Amino acid sequence: MTGETNPFESLQEQLGDAAAYIDLDDGLLRRLKNPERILETNLTVRMDDGRLETFRAYRSQFNGDRGPYKGGIRYHPDVNRAEVKALSGWMVYKTATVDIPYGGGKGGIVVDPSELSATELERLTRAFTKELRPFVGADKDIPAPDVNTGQREMNWIKNTYETLENTTEPGVVTGKSLDSGGSEGRVEATGRSTMLTAREAFDYLDRDIGDATVAVQGYGNAGAIAARMLAEETGATVVAVSDSSGAIHDPDGFDPADVREHKRDTGSVVGYEGTEELTNEELLTLDVDLLVPAALQNAIDADLAESVQADMIVEAANGPLTPDADDVLTERDVAVLPDILANAGGVTVSYFEWVQNRQRFGWTEARVNDELERVITDAFDGLTEAYETYDVPNFRTAAYIVALKRVIAAHAESGTWP
Repeated sequence: MTGETNPFESLQEQLGDAAAYIDLDDGLLRRLKNPERILETNLTVRMDDGRLETFRAYRSQFNGDRGPYKGGIRYHPDVNRAEVKALSGWMVYKTATVDIPYGGGKGGIVVDPSELSATELERLTRAFTKELRPFVGADKDIPAPDVNTGQREMNWIKNTYETLENTTEPGVVTGKSLDSGGSEGRVEATGRSTMLTAREAFDYLDRDIGDATVAVQGYGNAGAIAARMLAEETGATVVAVSDSSGAIHDPDGFDPADVREHKRDTGSVVGYEGTEELTNEELLTLDVDLLVPAALQNAIDADLAESVQADMIVEAANGPLTPDADDVLTERDVAVLPDILANAGGVTVSYFEWVQNRQRFGWTEARVNDELERVITDAFDGLTEAYETYDVPNFRTAAYIVALKRVIAAHAESGTWP
């Protein structure tokens, strides 16, 4: 694995690969490869012991041609400008792939949240919201949870914004708790779209997913839910999962939900009864039918891709493969279902939450899940149509063709001025 690949350069390379198949002006392509604006700010927060600490924070607004900027906020010590730019760009083309009326944004704070108390995290979140206040809103830019953030942080953002603006605007942020205007089905959405994408891909390739073995790298919200749903709703056998502590493997399979309970009790998947311990790299190279990378970006580089034995990869994480790894896997005929489709369930149900907030009318979980399935299956059909029509080498390029054409159309219809 490598942490050296610049994710923003990866995004630009992916866009360039797709642009080669369509008639696109070079100047417009440059615009579509770069963010419209980036907020970079320093947040000074009083800690519980009275001292002041300063944290670097970012918000990238990549493209708003198709609607308000949309994207999560992550708290992680490795957050940086290039990562935030890349993630905001991936969000543009993710929302376009599934055809929901948003642009793309992303934010992050350079912090290890495990080192802060709950009250310190609240002050940090409110300080960031104060800085974001002029740039966000239900019709401007709509944040959401990401790595190390969740309903609690989104509730704080909503409350801070509404207090400062002296208004009620639940649609300013998504991923909230139900009592604060959140949506049924939001917590499970990313894992569900990963499962749906895998199901559709196996069917497209004329394979039975019920006979498939599955390895999942990363056992946070997306990975654990994807693993459970693959087992429960498709009949696939989960044989390996991992988290930051290591990986576990049982060739006969295990209950993913029970493993999640073990992780909640012990803090790690490692040590689950009846399994052998592996490294994360060993998990990524297991001989399985389906590999689901669900951790951070750049998990698989070109060297590791040579050792991947999975027949299919469905990306639950953002950017888990480097472009060089993509090239290797394409040459080896490994089917890769890209992140901008597979993990789009999160932003899709965020859109549903936003719609409910605007209407002041809640949907049932059944309706949310039915609508999500429709969006993902329609998007998969659009991806495969582009894959066949343009005769492209892989599904990622097909997805970017679909997305680019939609963003280009919105840009053309709006015109260029002054």
